[in-house]
Amino acid sequence: MTEIDTSVPHSARIWNYWLGGKDNYPVDEAAGDAYTAVFPGIVTIARSSRAFLGRAIRYLVLEAGVRQFLDVGTGLPTVDNTHEVAQRHAPESRIVYVDNDPLVLAHARALLTSTPEGVTAYEDMSLFEPERILEAAARTLDPSRPTALILSGILGHVEGHDRARDLVRRLMAGLPSGSYLCVNDGSRGTDPDYEAAQDGYNETGAVPYFLRPVAEIEAYFDDLELVDPGVVSVPLWRPDPSPDGTAPRPVGQHGGLARKP
Repeated sequence: MTEIDTSVPHSARIWNYWLGGKDNYPVDEAAGDAYTAVFPGIVTIARSSRAFLGRAIRYLVLEAGVRQFLDVGTGLPTVDNTHEVAQRHAPESRIVYVDNDPLVLAHARALLTSTPEGVTAYEDMSLFEPERILEAAARTLDPSRPTALILSGILGHVEGHDRARDLVRRLMAGLPSGSYLCVNDGSRGTDPDYEAAQDGYNETGAVPYFLRPVAEIEAYFDDLELVDPGVVSVPLWRPDPSPDGTAPRPVGQHGGLARKP
């Protein structure tokens, strides 16, 4: 097994830290705190992204009747992972997680469990191998039944928007009519402080994450039928009622959900 280096910060562990998870080390906490010192709003973005994913999966299960999920770029397990939300509402749901990070693999095997009625599988593969992903997913999922493709915070790691769009297109091409695409990613045009902080982070030599204009995020859904309200800042996508009645505020993270005709 690949040895995990705990002497340098790791983006998946930093994200885990921001989400309140425990699978991180002091070096990750230090890096996460350094980022939040420049841009405190990153914690809100991380948690808003996770909350959006939960609401989207709830819609897919309860309103769209989806029972199969392909989550590519899983990241470290935290709270309300795809299988937990799906199987909470439909225990028979089947989920395939895909990631190629040895750290994620180590934790996924221990933490990604399943209900007795459903199935949760993990495939050690890269986003850049869409056909292999589809072939592997077919070992767990029925390729003739609608499947929800989840791409949460992963497409920003792809350099070049055209390349990212092509990966989405190739993955969706292998899924049947009635399948869904769920994407959320960091965006430009909402929060200049976030943009400055992320651009600065990218210049440190760390694995970059590219914020994209909203129009480019919308383009992932070309030829698909968007679910209302379309591609919006993630807190604005079908928000749950606020306990104190306050309206959700937009953040620099946009997402949407769409059906394949």
